[in-house]
Amino acid sequence: MKRIFVGFLIIFILSACSKGKVDTTEEEDDEIIDMEDVEVPSEIFTSEKQNNKIDEEEMKLSIKTYLDSHNELDEASYPFQDAMYEEKGLNKNELEKLAKITELTKENDENFSNYISNNTLPEGYQGESVRISQYITAYNVLLYEVDEMFNNLMDDANKGELPEINITSIMNKADVVNGREQKKIEEFLDEKNIKTKAFGREGSEE
Repeated sequence: MKRIFVGFLIIFILSACSKGKVDTTEEEDDEIIDMEDVEVPSEIFTSEKQNNKIDEEEMKLSIKTYLDSHNELDEASYPFQDAMYEEKGLNKNELEKLAKITELTKENDENFSNYISNNTLPEGYQGESVRISQYITAYNVLLYEVDEMFNNLMDDANKGELPEINITSIMNKADVVNGREQKKIEEFLDEKNIKTKAFGREGSEE
């Protein structure tokens, strides 16, 4: 969630400035990752199963695969998001990479949502699997909306116009994407001994 908060901070700083001008040229230069070195993750969650009864071992692996894929895609998008926040243009190759990451992120969310909706899950997994799906999907949509809002604000600022903010949709998603919901998910992962790299948890191997 740190990226979302950073996005909000930048947006509110911009909205408070009459011309929306913020100097970001000296921010965290030592942490910049070369976008040319970013590799698009090759694995996301996929399943063709429908109307099946899923056993617990498969369900654990499915949740792990979904969350690990989300984490890898999220990390791969970092350099591109940072570049946009710093008003750096992306070349054709970089734009293609970002588009592919975005496409895979949506597929990952849709595939897992369909999987848990169209199959019978083990006892004790249905509600928490839905919570995980809703949280991750809302997080990704929220991130896209923050990025879009930032880009719109920068367009207004470059035109010399006073930026306007409409954050109703974004704030509504705070009911899903918050520390309280994340804590419930992590408690469930611990209870079921599901190892994942998501949420900054150490290790991904069972």
